[in-house]
Amino acid sequence: MVLGATGTIGKAAVRALIAAGHETVCFLRPRPDGGDPARLFPADAVLRFGDVTGEESLLRDGFAGERFDVLMSCLASRTGLPEDAWAIDYRANAVALTAARTANIRHVVLLSAICVQKPVLAFQHAKLAYEKLLIDSGLTYSIVRPTAFFKSLSGQVGRVREGKPFLVFGDGRLTSCKPISDDDLGRFLAACVSDPKLHNKVLPVGGPGEAITPLAQGEQLAALFGRQPRFRHVPVALLDAIVFVLGALGRFSPNLRSKAELARIGRYYATESMLLWDAQAQRYDAALTPSFGTETLFDHYARAARGEVADDRGEHAVF
Repeated sequence: MVLGATGTIGKAAVRALIAAGHETVCFLRPRPDGGDPARLFPADAVLRFGDVTGEESLLRDGFAGERFDVLMSCLASRTGLPEDAWAIDYRANAVALTAARTANIRHVVLLSAICVQKPVLAFQHAKLAYEKLLIDSGLTYSIVRPTAFFKSLSGQVGRVREGKPFLVFGDGRLTSCKPISDDDLGRFLAACVSDPKLHNKVLPVGGPGEAITPLAQGEQLAALFGRQPRFRHVPVALLDAIVFVLGALGRFSPNLRSKAELARIGRYYATESMLLWDAQAQRYDAALTPSFGTETLFDHYARAARGEVADDRGEHAVF
């Protein structure tokens, strides 16, 4: 049973599960426009519809009295704002866990995020709270904490194609990451179903190759479009000022309070690497960050430059 199957990683996970021969049911919210989501999934995927946040609907409309071996949750809040995060990253997952236990499911695979290892934001605390609930549940668990996604790092492809400078924070070397592709992450999630070595573990995972800085991303994009690299350096102090002003104004306006949280999220990703955090050394460590898969971010950039892929970034659209 897969929850969150219509998300980018959810769809990749379903493809990988089907390819691995697993009978796979996707429990989806009915589309408000009445459209048929079947085109999003392999023909062998079974689609069922109901309220993903309701235990009764999960049991009646999702599990439907059948026996399932594994619940895989790719649920994630769309915005990361506190209300959204606690409603989805924690409560919806907690409801699903209760329903899974009622249905005698013994294994839960959870898509989390590597950024929860240094939590300062609401959605990180919500994810961690559910991780603890799952670990303490007595069920077998596989908690997958991926690094950056390709679509999150593709917002400036169009800028560079148009000859505009690539935007970086500070000197462009403040952070680095080992991004993982959708399909590679989908295969890793599918592997958690059947590989006992991936059970009862928290699993940080990145893509193949060396860690990449924003500066290197801009240089590679420029080379792909046959341009000299151009950068615009944005001082982190500017982000601090935006966070401070919106935070102060947010005491009087819910809308500005939400904008302040989004600014804090932006600052976090501008200043924190998406790598494994070595608590003893108090630093991010690329060498300790596990790698999986075959596709690199630069492979993805090359396909984007050729027009072979177009990233639908949704809430990831920053630039």
